[in-house]
Amino acid sequence: MPTDLRRPARTFTIRQLCLEFKCTPRALRFYEDKGLLNPARDGMNRVYSYKDRARLQLILRGKRVGLSLSEIGEILDLYEADESGAQQAAKSLRKFKERIVALENQKVDIDNAIAQLQQGVAMMEQRLAETRPDLLPRAADYDQVLRHRLDGVEHSEAK
Repeated sequence: MPTDLRRPARTFTIRQLCLEFKCTPRALRFYEDKGLLNPARDGMNRVYSYKDRARLQLILRGKRVGLSLSEIGEILDLYEADESGAQQAAKSLRKFKERIVALENQKVDIDNAIAQLQQGVAMMEQRLAETRPDLLPRAADYDQVLRHRLDGVEHSEAK
């Protein structure tokens, strides 16, 4: 007797998906307008399937790594056309590698900007130490205030 390995016919409301993925109903409606999601309707309510949930997960993951919505759409469309997923995997692999190169370039640019800023800070601190050392403690206090405000970012290496 063969077993049915398909997912059960569970559905999700817009609210459930918004809570699970920490996004807004407006975002889900926007993805629907762009053709990335296609929920069923029950009167005026949107009813999302496991497939819609999986597509949303891929959309959000693609956005998180910097893919455009059109690139995400291309990848999702390939999945519909290719049941084995081989074309989707090949296209995704190419897009992901392109994105890795772009992010690595951005990282180099960011590292250079940080180095330049640190050099500027060191020069200003040296200048203040020579001309107005009384201003340095306030500069350190200001630095602490900024670090406190940016509390979500680790600063332990910078100290």
